[in-house]
Amino acid sequence: MKKVKVLLLMLLLVFTASTVNAQKTQTKAKGKTTKQAGSLQYQCPMKCEGEKMYAKAGKCAVCNMNLKAVAKEATVFACPMKCEEEKTYAKAGKCPVCNMSLKEVKKEATAYQCPMKCEGDKTYLKDGKCPVCNMNLKQQSSKNKTKPATGHEGHNHN
Repeated sequence: MKKVKVLLLMLLLVFTASTVNAQKTQTKAKGKTTKQAGSLQYQCPMKCEGEKMYAKAGKCAVCNMNLKAVAKEATVFACPMKCEEEKTYAKAGKCPVCNMSLKEVKKEATAYQCPMKCEGDKTYLKDGKCPVCNMNLKQQSSKNKTKPATGHEGHNHN
């Protein structure tokens, strides 16, 4: 009987130790997830609220769909005098050439367009195929960029 009690006590200790270890592992994994989540934002896949972003996952207030994770855009800084042309920096500071304060640069949305111009100057926000000629859409060069079409702007709906 004494051997059975000792054996049960040993089993209880092993079970308790493995449970504590599993909880520590889960806590570490949650910590990593939290750090990774800092680089994500959430947005409605239907864009009900335009480009509105949320810090946490959840449901869209308009259509009740699950919010989709979207990577945050990195903030970049550049010299307002363009001393180094298009060179950017990850942190705010001073321009090494003219010593002016670096300013935050807003990134333009990437625009895609049919290389055959089947639809004139129509642009798209995502890469894909032209609906007319089925060619791959090409990213517009920064010199020729026009604002990407987001809906029915410019149409005459009388």
